[in-house]
Amino acid sequence: MRLPRRLRHGDEATLVEHLDELRSRLIVSLGALCVTTGVAFAFHARLVHWLEGPLPPERRHLITFGVAEPFTTSFKISLMAGIGLALPILLWQLWSFLAPAFEENSQRTVAICVLFASALLVAGVAFGYWVVLPKALSFLTNYDDQLYNVQIRAKDYFSFTLLVLAGVGVLFELPVFVLALVRLNVLSSATLRRNRRMGYFLVFVVAVLLPGVDPVTTTLEALPLLVLFEGSIWLAVVMERRWASRELAAAEPS
Repeated sequence: MRLPRRLRHGDEATLVEHLDELRSRLIVSLGALCVTTGVAFAFHARLVHWLEGPLPPERRHLITFGVAEPFTTSFKISLMAGIGLALPILLWQLWSFLAPAFEENSQRTVAICVLFASALLVAGVAFGYWVVLPKALSFLTNYDDQLYNVQIRAKDYFSFTLLVLAGVGVLFELPVFVLALVRLNVLSSATLRRNRRMGYFLVFVVAVLLPGVDPVTTTLEALPLLVLFEGSIWLAVVMERRWASRELAAAEPS
């Protein structure tokens, strides 16, 4: 199968050609996902040990129930890792399909935003793994341990861990979300500054709704949200000025 051809802005194509391109890109995406999932499954033992890292050393003895649970748990971890590894290819295929609808200048802007969002996502996952999870798991697994025989089920632990990492990763995308709303004129930097207190309140609400019901996890998720929200406000101020300057320059007669 030949690789799908990327159209340029302004290129004309029939509906059948668009559908054929979409089919080809879906096949490429699924193929990439199968390959990355297979590679992740080949190293799933290392992934399991890596995900066990935030647990206190005395709690790293996970248990399973049922005949198929060891396999299904390892496969789920491999699939999640495969999606993460294939994400650049998946995003590139999606962007290549949508890019012809944007002008060249807009394409560069979107590409920069995607790189910025990817860096924030990686930073969020790193913060979740090295900061949020160790503190949260230490608190949760040792809470009332004199009353209970604490045994951690592998399936539940990895679901919790992956949810927290994904949640914190998405949480770090707040600047991108705010900038998008400002660019669409839904919000402005002046509105954000006037409503700081409401923004802080919403930040804590989002932190409570994220995975992790204990106060330690919620607090550790709320703190970077506050910093990101404040940073988003000042980033919006800078970007508004840049956008206004560009629009003014474009409006001036040559």
